[in-house]
Amino acid sequence: MKTLVIITHPNLEQSRINRTWMQELKKHEEITVHTLYQSYPDGKINVAYEQSLLESHDRIILQFPFYWYSTPSLLKQWQDEVLSYGWAYGPGGDRLHGKELGLAISTFGPVDSYQPTGYNHFTMETLTTPLQQTSNLIGTRFMPLFVLNGVMHVTDEQLEENAKMYVNHVLQPSLIKAN
Repeated sequence: MKTLVIITHPNLEQSRINRTWMQELKKHEEITVHTLYQSYPDGKINVAYEQSLLESHDRIILQFPFYWYSTPSLLKQWQDEVLSYGWAYGPGGDRLHGKELGLAISTFGPVDSYQPTGYNHFTMETLTTPLQQTSNLIGTRFMPLFVLNGVMHVTDEQLEENAKMYVNHVLQPSLIKAN
């Protein structure tokens, strides 16, 4: 299965977690790694190119740090422009139907902060509901989340193991629901 991982981190060179994940992904020829901020430093997205990338892959992973309970701004812009009416949804908008969509998220907060009793008050599943609904709208099957919490406290050894777990998740996910 051809897999596309879209990495959206505005400071990827300085991100220990996302950079390590990316380096581990690049070891696998069946995974295409695409970095949005590197591809579009001016914020001008080539919609036709992005749509062709999506069409040529069976599984799409959006990898990003969790910013203000959402995605980095360029990924939101990418969604607005690339997942267009008549292409990704609406009449004739079936180009992504049957594909898989997953999220790989890094967070500063510890895992217990993403619980109803934690300081964020919600689980990651709840906080990512808009992206799950996007998956429903565009006809993709939503994969289980891959989340690394508390990134400031992850040791090098833990990160190395986590990066391998991430690649396994990307290559062999178990789907939580189908559309």
